[in-house]
Amino acid sequence: MSAAGAESTLLTVRVDRKVYRRARTEPVEAVRGLAFSLRPAEITCLIGPSGAGKTTTLRILLGLDHDFEGAVTPDPNAVGIAMVFQDPRLLPWRTIEQNVRLGLPRERRGRDLDGLFEALGLAPWRDRFPGALSLGMQRRVALARALALEPRILVLDEPFVSLDDAAAAGLRALVVETVARMGTSILMVTHNVGEALEIADRLLLVSARPATLLATVPLDRPRGQRDRGFLESTRADLAARFPGVIAQ
Repeated sequence: MSAAGAESTLLTVRVDRKVYRRARTEPVEAVRGLAFSLRPAEITCLIGPSGAGKTTTLRILLGLDHDFEGAVTPDPNAVGIAMVFQDPRLLPWRTIEQNVRLGLPRERRGRDLDGLFEALGLAPWRDRFPGALSLGMQRRVALARALALEPRILVLDEPFVSLDDAAAAGLRALVVETVARMGTSILMVTHNVGEALEIADRLLLVSARPATLLATVPLDRPRGQRDRGFLESTRADLAARFPGVIAQ
């Protein structure tokens, strides 16, 4: 990596080997030879078969699992990483605004969040409770809770799964706007290759367990110029090259 590239790298993940060892069972190798870096203001999508070890990789990246061969540099706790899960994990007895503020350190809970609520279309809902919101809107709240931390890296685990097309499109647009507005680096795990091709700057394709990095695929065409022809031809090319990862 060049000096300029090194300076622009926020986080480098290198998992040489990750093995789960449990009493009275055979060891299970979950990850082997998986390495990548995250850079500012980029959307990177991690794609692989179910059970491939993507969740394990996320746990290592987040600093939740230290029992592996390899390294994450710098220390994830020093970078500023926020996570958004599939389940919004909202407290039903707290208002939308309270849910967002409770995710902040106590000394920052009084900060001005007007701009964030406006940007995510949540301003009219601040005093409502989660039960009054659709799943798509609840996921916006979960996104707001993460962005309120002003993270340098935002990790999304299947953020659009089980949403209708309109809700998923709206949430995808918010993710792209976040990169443009805040310069946040985003790592998104998804099984939906179509949505990854729409919004990603780079694809990380991983094999079935043990998860091994098969390819890093840059998507150089600007998002606004990715028409149906480009999306279909790119998907077909990837499916031909990586049939175990990308379906036709």
